[in-house]
Amino acid sequence: MFRTLVLNVVGLTSDLLGPNTPNLNRLVERGARACLKTVTPAVTCSVQSTFITGELPRKHGCVANGWYFRDLAQVSLWKQSNRLVQGEKLWDRARRRNGAFTVAKMFWWYNMYADVDYAVTPRPIYRADGRKLPDIHSAPTTLRNELQASFGQFPLFDFWGPRAGIASSKWIAEAALHVHRSRQPTLNLVYLPHLDYNLQRLGPHHPQIAEDVRAIDAVCGTVLDQAERDGVRVVVLSEYGITEVSGAVHINRVLRDAGLLAFREECGEEHLDPGASAAFAMADHQIAHVYVREPGRIGEVKALLEGVDGIEMVLDDDGKREHGLDHERSGELIALSRADRWFSYYWWNDDRRAPDFARNVDIHSKPGYDPVELFVDPELPLPTLYVASRLFRSKVLGQRAPLDVISFDTSLVRGSHGRPTDSLEAGPVFITSEPALLHDDVVEATDVQGLLLDHVFGP
Repeated sequence: MFRTLVLNVVGLTSDLLGPNTPNLNRLVERGARACLKTVTPAVTCSVQSTFITGELPRKHGCVANGWYFRDLAQVSLWKQSNRLVQGEKLWDRARRRNGAFTVAKMFWWYNMYADVDYAVTPRPIYRADGRKLPDIHSAPTTLRNELQASFGQFPLFDFWGPRAGIASSKWIAEAALHVHRSRQPTLNLVYLPHLDYNLQRLGPHHPQIAEDVRAIDAVCGTVLDQAERDGVRVVVLSEYGITEVSGAVHINRVLRDAGLLAFREECGEEHLDPGASAAFAMADHQIAHVYVREPGRIGEVKALLEGVDGIEMVLDDDGKREHGLDHERSGELIALSRADRWFSYYWWNDDRRAPDFARNVDIHSKPGYDPVELFVDPELPLPTLYVASRLFRSKVLGQRAPLDVISFDTSLVRGSHGRPTDSLEAGPVFITSEPALLHDDVVEATDVQGLLLDHVFGP
């Protein structure tokens, strides 16, 4: 077996490789590069599950970053149990070939309770007084304390939210190198999210992106140098490319105005009621699963959505089969936005009646993905002072003080993904240190599992 290290550099595309990526360029020069043809939807949980199983969402079941759990009548995103991923995993196949195979899963999603040897993933502590404390979950459990004693507390608030930046990727890389040296796994899967943040905040063509590319290339360089010293094979890949966007499609407001979406009034707020809705959407970047309660109304809802500006197509049963999304977790319909648009989860028409969690970074309460969480509300006067006062009330006075600093201005978001890019060069990449193992200029996402096994065992 050959030890192999895999860097998942989120948002990296062929278009971003160049003068700002000297470390990645050296890997390409001694190895090989291909465009990676991703899946629909091109979002983290779906793409990673395809990499791990070699299957489309129709088989592994991860039809987005979350979905509507019909038996609970609830939408849930960003769940962490690996048992949600259906199908045979990469490590299962590897162990059948050699029982000595070991694998580390460093911050790849669906990490908890995966049948891997070493796993680390974000796992905040939620206190009864409303505080959210940074922490991680690990297997074995002793690895958690070992990593945080060596590298400090995991910088959760640099991993997602208005502060999200390079600090979280640096921490993950250091932790991955620690596991690489101390445990020597056969396969080490490492997730580096840094590019994802400003590509969504600013869009792929903003001048500041060059600085972000240089920053993540430097982090990669530290890992690549260690791998080269140790004679370890390397793969660098990404999940999706991010495209420039000019605004959001408020798909749930469309369904509400048509009398299809139901909500409950609670304390002057309007809360989505999925179980009572004739139709509602779970919005996730540039894809929206539309759940229609009565089969006889599917055609009506499809016709309504096809007339909405910003929606490129609406998939029915035939369309879902064509895109590999014909799984029971999918909506009865699936909407895909135009390349320059994305879907908000908003259903309220009056911002004063939005639920209280909507103004917070709260990925588990929102029944849809919210990229506006990457920004502090620009209309907040003295935002630094406001945040400090909230933290003082929470940490010092012990009062419940939510960090309600998130805007409802969807025009802030300048980049999105979910719909595969029109150009392969603007999409994800696959780079390897082993040119003999890469035979084509384009790698299908469903072939990644096999390619990683080839790196470990030979073709």
